[in-house]
Amino acid sequence: MDDIYAIIPVSKFKNAKTRLSPFLSEKEREKLLKVMLQDVTDTLKKYVDKIFIISRDEDVLRYAESLNLETILENEDSNLNKALTQAMKYCKGKAKKIIIVPSDVPLIGKTNIAMLIEASKTLDFIIVPSKGGGTNMIIMKPMGIHTKFEGFSYKEHVKAAERKKLNPQVHDSLFMALDVNTAEDLGEIMIHGEKTHTRKYLKELKVNVESFRGSERLKVTRND
Repeated sequence: MDDIYAIIPVSKFKNAKTRLSPFLSEKEREKLLKVMLQDVTDTLKKYVDKIFIISRDEDVLRYAESLNLETILENEDSNLNKALTQAMKYCKGKAKKIIIVPSDVPLIGKTNIAMLIEASKTLDFIIVPSKGGGTNMIIMKPMGIHTKFEGFSYKEHVKAAERKKLNPQVHDSLFMALDVNTAEDLGEIMIHGEKTHTRKYLKELKVNVESFRGSERLKVTRND
């Protein structure tokens, strides 16, 4: 049995990340999703036995295959949590642990993934919160809990793990907490994302970031 598999759920490339419009066009947002996924999977390939992309979008699955990733076609009439259950059931009996990660955390390489995976050999449940009360990583046995992504999922996942007596361990990470949804998030990538595909692409788009004392901490702009 392989030690650990990664599961990455990916929604449709098209019409995604609408909070980034009009800062980025639809095609630019689609390319952004692709380079972020590449950053996530390039990092995970160093530490896990297999990476599974689950999606109902054929474009996503084709792109995943071009990155030499395993793919799972998401069931009809599904949603994020049902898709994760589908993927975990597929991994059950094949992997000792699974690591669930979103596709939009391009700074994952700055997190000590090796340490977390090593810790998971003796810990039942490791969780990394995201900004705003969400969840950006879970490491557990396949079907350890039924996931509750969307909304304030971090607390819901901790409670679910406690009910199963899994003794959840929390790992705070500035870099893993950053899932990209806003222009300010792109500014964080420009500051911290050296050597990532995502920062390289943002530089191609002529994205600039400055320190700002207004309602936002960062002022993010584009050169024409």
